[in-house]
Amino acid sequence: MIQEITIKNFKSIDQLKLKLGRVTVLIGENGCGKTNILEATALSSAAASDKLDHEFLASRGIRITEPQFMRSAFNSDDINKEIETSFQFKNDKIITYNLQHDGKPYSSWISKISGISEEISEIERINRVFYQGFEKQGIFSGLSEADHVQQTVKRHIMENSDNLTLKKFLIFSPENSSLRIFKEEGQIQPLGIHGEGLLKLLTVLNAEKNPEKIQEIKEKMQLIDWFKDFRISDELSLNQKSIEIADRYLISRKQKYFDQNSSNEGFLFLLFYFCLFISDNTPKFFAVDNIDVTLNPRLGRRLVQELVQLAKKYDRQVIFTTHNPAILDGLDLEDDEQRLFVIYRNRLGYTKATRILPPKPLEGQEPVRLSEAFLRGYIGGLPKNF
Repeated sequence: MIQEITIKNFKSIDQLKLKLGRVTVLIGENGCGKTNILEATALSSAAASDKLDHEFLASRGIRITEPQFMRSAFNSDDINKEIETSFQFKNDKIITYNLQHDGKPYSSWISKISGISEEISEIERINRVFYQGFEKQGIFSGLSEADHVQQTVKRHIMENSDNLTLKKFLIFSPENSSLRIFKEEGQIQPLGIHGEGLLKLLTVLNAEKNPEKIQEIKEKMQLIDWFKDFRISDELSLNQKSIEIADRYLISRKQKYFDQNSSNEGFLFLLFYFCLFISDNTPKFFAVDNIDVTLNPRLGRRLVQELVQLAKKYDRQVIFTTHNPAILDGLDLEDDEQRLFVIYRNRLGYTKATRILPPKPLEGQEPVRLSEAFLRGYIGGLPKNF
């Protein structure tokens, strides 16, 4: 798991450090930089995969724009300054990514990777000695010592197990249209960032004879009051792009099922989230931007409670963003694996984060719910200009 993220010089972020839990929720006003935190992580994920072309960035959930708009503009004296991100893992190893773009048309971002650890330092030392020995024989003609060492370190880090977790990081923002028509899967499988590939994932789970996974998804879907069952036929073709959903209130013998086009949005979003957390094929580390979209506040609160338990069961690490304070009531901040940060912009416009610790009620008073504390302005994150 990733313990800490440090981001420098990315969009509204001049410098920011976040100590993550297994489940981390970010809340704050519009435009405060919540999504920028996710995008900086996704950009690092692309660097970890050595896939920094625009099409790969977009498929990870990054809003593609001109390079000068990806960097923060607070320091006008150096508009070409590198974007830097660092990730501290559970074993205290740190991997740092420095990203640069020359601003030319059709150019891609370029990354340099370094590790602040004794292990990486030793690799660098050995390869400097190795380079100096063979350089005398002309083997590295045209390749500088710094380039050779960087390539070796980069190759080592990219094969590191911690880095493999980061490589698959995506920002999921499911959309009604992608879920409802079961669009073909996107560039990154099994689930695209907007919900593409959901039908195929369900079909694969069914075909691989994973009854316990399918049953667990069905049990979780009982959060929807009317839901009774869904069916994936062995004869179902991907071209049909439908599943059969049973409503417990429909008892007609002629019409026992309906397809996803007749379902409400909340059902499809929940189906997506539970498949995302339960399937063995989905990322171990990811984000969901605006987890509250389409959900009733009480359902959103319960959903977060369920997803926390699934994250622990299936060893996931996830970052949620939200604007809905009801989501906060699904967190247990006494559990250090669950963390809440209020994201805001300070008087200079920099994106900052404040971790919210478990509230301590005054003697003789009932504790205030996190949602109420947020709405009263006790923990920040609300607009101040009106």
